[in-house]
Amino acid sequence: QVRLVESGGGLVQAGDSLRLSCVVSGYTFSDLALAWFRQAPGKERAFVASITWSGRKTYYGYSLNGDSLEGRFTISRDNDKEAVSLQANDLKPEDTAIYYCVADRWYSGDQWSEYDYWGQGTQVTVSS
Repeated sequence: QVRLVESGGGLVQAGDSLRLSCVVSGYTFSDLALAWFRQAPGKERAFVASITWSGRKTYYGYSLNGDSLEGRFTISRDNDKEAVSLQANDLKPEDTAIYYCVADRWYSGDQWSEYDYWGQGTQVTVSS
């Protein structure tokens, strides 16, 4: 059974940083592409970032106002720890959301439905 467990969320102030982590078990971690999505209250789930199984390529989504999340968010993987991380800097109130870790053997795109495995999420709240 594949299990993804997120951690690292919390309540922070605008401008602060957080590092989210997701530990994966039940699958050969190095074979998995991984991604982070988020869902803000009353909004659709949105793609944040992904990393290929090799770690050679990363992809980033966009905020609601059209700004690329690359630069403020950085996705990385540690195959030894079997974990994927999301470093989030200069957080803004609009980053408030539940952040979900997802995984798939091959897919590393921006469509939630294409991923086979997902975690329960971790809440990030950014106060102004």
